[in-house]
Amino acid sequence: MRKFLLLGTGLLLAGCNMAPDYRQPVMPVSARFPAPEAPAATPLAADLGWRDYFGDERLEALIAAALANNRDLAQSLARVAQARAQFNIQDAQRLPALTANTGYSKSRQPLGSLGFGDALGSDATAIQFQNFTANVAVTSFEIDLWGRVRNLSDQARAQYLASVQGNRAFRLSLISQVAAAYYAIRSGEERIALARETLSGREEGQRLAQRRLDAGVTSTVDYDQTVLLTTQARAELADLERATEQARNLLTVLIGGPMAGPLPAGRPLDEAGQFDTLDAGLPSTVLANRPDVLQAEFNLRAANANIGAARAAFFPSISLTGQFGYATPVLGDLFKADTTAWSFGPAISLPIFDWGRRNAQLRLSRAQADELTAAYQLAVQTGFREVADALVARQRYAEQIAAVTETVTTQQRLARTARQRYDQGLSIYLEVLDAERNLFAAQQQLIDLRSVALQNGVTLYVALGGGLKERSADALPRIDQP
Repeated sequence: MRKFLLLGTGLLLAGCNMAPDYRQPVMPVSARFPAPEAPAATPLAADLGWRDYFGDERLEALIAAALANNRDLAQSLARVAQARAQFNIQDAQRLPALTANTGYSKSRQPLGSLGFGDALGSDATAIQFQNFTANVAVTSFEIDLWGRVRNLSDQARAQYLASVQGNRAFRLSLISQVAAAYYAIRSGEERIALARETLSGREEGQRLAQRRLDAGVTSTVDYDQTVLLTTQARAELADLERATEQARNLLTVLIGGPMAGPLPAGRPLDEAGQFDTLDAGLPSTVLANRPDVLQAEFNLRAANANIGAARAAFFPSISLTGQFGYATPVLGDLFKADTTAWSFGPAISLPIFDWGRRNAQLRLSRAQADELTAAYQLAVQTGFREVADALVARQRYAEQIAAVTETVTTQQRLARTARQRYDQGLSIYLEVLDAERNLFAAQQQLIDLRSVALQNGVTLYVALGGGLKERSADALPRIDQP
């Protein structure tokens, strides 16, 4: 039996691999991102865990809750565990499985059936047999001469690593969704506060217009225009409250339910230090950090290994069975040298004709690899576009915020001037209506732009594959790539 195991191990190690050599597909993107470079000493997203990147303590608490309690993330982690178990199951088939068993059997045979007749006397009618056994066996172990089993193991391992990257991609997506919902809520709260303040002022203006109308100082046109301003502010307030409450409902689902305790105070949208400025780096480096690109590459590696398994199906397969142990009718003699028993049985399966099934399987494997090659290149192009879009948006949002901030300042002066001219009888109330309406719209736009710019900062962090080197307690363990 020992010789059998040594022979099988030697043949296994000497086996060849029919899988084609893996070559990483060419990245069909430019060598640099089409955006201005970041200032010197700016960190890379891969070097920053999400706790290091975000500066808002309330947002950090919400992200931590989501990573701990989100139900979709729990499903993703379960799929990773399933893929790992599948790999362990497949990889175990590369080595022989040993089973040990002991047994006892006892039987009775009539003498007539054995051909003895009356040779043993009239009193003897049957003979009893008993047997004790103890052995170690190897059942149907395939000697992997052509690498079929090895390639199936490599395929399962690549699929497992792809699931790990898929989980990491989902984590980044979840962080992005939580941040987007949070900034939408903060924007809604600030816009609601502005709308309530504006509505209060317009209601007061409507009351003054009512008294002026009752005193015959003004016309119904001026009064109706004040009513119009008030109803517009009231409608805007209702819409903002609806959208903000829906964002809160979404955030509650993302974080896995209501928070157990009070949250830290959040930062205003216009406060500096929300997060660091990131360096985009080179596409060849950045895209290698993105989990969706890594997941696509691992899927391609799995398809490459599957081609090797399909090729090996064209060659003979050799399987071995054997056992070694002891057998004796007397229990006390079970482990003596003269009770040794063994068996050895190789089996060879030679494919001859299968109506093209193996050829079709090989063509299928190659077509799947071609599809996954295109999927990998598309993932690279998509990642490049997302990073480029976020970099351009970072610059343009800053320019737009500066312009709208100046617009708000100008609209405030216009609104004061229009009110003064109306109070002095130098203009009609329509000027006040237009000025205050434009001021309110500019103020709302500025708040919305600040929120969108912050959300774009989160999008850039995710697009750059943020947190690849994260070592916090809730980060996934890093797994070496093949």
